[in-house]
Amino acid sequence: MKNTILITIDALRADMVDLYKDRGLTPFIDSLSQKMTIYKDAHSTGPYTQASFQGILASQYYLEYGKEKKLNKDKILISEILKKAGIYTAAFHSNAYLSYYFGYNRGWDVFYDSMADEVTDMYPFVRGDGINAKVEEFLKNFSFSSPLFLWVHYMDVHEPYIAEKDYLKKIAPDLSVIKDEMFTLFKDTLLKRDVSDSDKVDTLKKLYMAKVAETDGYIKDLFDILSSHNLTESSDIIITSDHGDEFLEHGGLSHDGKMYSELINVPLLIYSKDIEKKEIDTPVSLIDIPPTIAAFMETEPAPSFKGDSLWPIDLISPRTLYGEAMGKLGHKEKDSDRPIYYMIDEGIKVIYREDGSTWEAYKRDDDPADRNNIPSGISGGKKDKLNKFINRNQIKRRRYGR
Repeated sequence: MKNTILITIDALRADMVDLYKDRGLTPFIDSLSQKMTIYKDAHSTGPYTQASFQGILASQYYLEYGKEKKLNKDKILISEILKKAGIYTAAFHSNAYLSYYFGYNRGWDVFYDSMADEVTDMYPFVRGDGINAKVEEFLKNFSFSSPLFLWVHYMDVHEPYIAEKDYLKKIAPDLSVIKDEMFTLFKDTLLKRDVSDSDKVDTLKKLYMAKVAETDGYIKDLFDILSSHNLTESSDIIITSDHGDEFLEHGGLSHDGKMYSELINVPLLIYSKDIEKKEIDTPVSLIDIPPTIAAFMETEPAPSFKGDSLWPIDLISPRTLYGEAMGKLGHKEKDSDRPIYYMIDEGIKVIYREDGSTWEAYKRDDDPADRNNIPSGISGGKKDKLNKFINRNQIKRRRYGR
């Protein structure tokens, strides 16, 4: 049995990866493409970490039991399934929402979430080189007596976008901004969702792009570490993101409770020395990752998993995709905030926002950026289909008091 490695990059939108749109930001990832399956139309189950990672690690939707603070005990993590099967599980990340406090430490033999580490306001997470150092230390002491499932998560693309000079110079040679000014932009523009100055927003986007390029370098360093232990030769390696970031595409910044392409469309790549380059155009969901990992590691998926395996690729077929989240704005989430949902079905993307009972629809072939809302074109059948998803499990939710 081969090993499986899951690499996730927080807040990385698909169109920032060269294999989706050539911007020259991710040369290392691009260099792996001849041994990759590239899922060109992959979708997160939500626009921020809490809503998306329940799909990535538990193959579940965020509001399956209503809005809950911590991961529900009935949402089984892929790590729990693999550990019971005798596979060694190890995780390294620095995202507070994925910490032991929220229940994401279940099923791991090694679980590093950095919550005991010192961080700063400018870098409120352990950076990529620090995460890589933890992985390297672990692998030096790992016996390799059993198959390994390794999850590595990078926070570096995530705001506050404090970019290194060398990377920023490649993105915007004429832009001169020191780190204190970058942090001020974060505090006064991004955090406040102040979109009144388009030049400031443009600068924020350039800083974000510089962080994408920096993280590509961390992934290269990780592959070097993996290669030194023969893991690039003996592993299936999945690379993806939990959500994207917005830069005025729909009038806002960051990753709030919206379901548009800049937040939902994410890269999804599978690397293996045993495969040749293949591009998959069929829409797929990150909720499919846990069943795919189970297939790689020759274990049965949990009965609670909602997704389908993406491997082998000849079994992939078109189906309806869903996502859900709370329609929050930044960190100003209130009790009055209501859920928002999306459905992708037969070339149409439908969005329903419970606050105001508003419906939107977009023709994906003609409008992949979700710019031309055609709500009058939504058939009653599509509304019924999304409503069926929205109203699922009502008895279960009432049991949990939601």
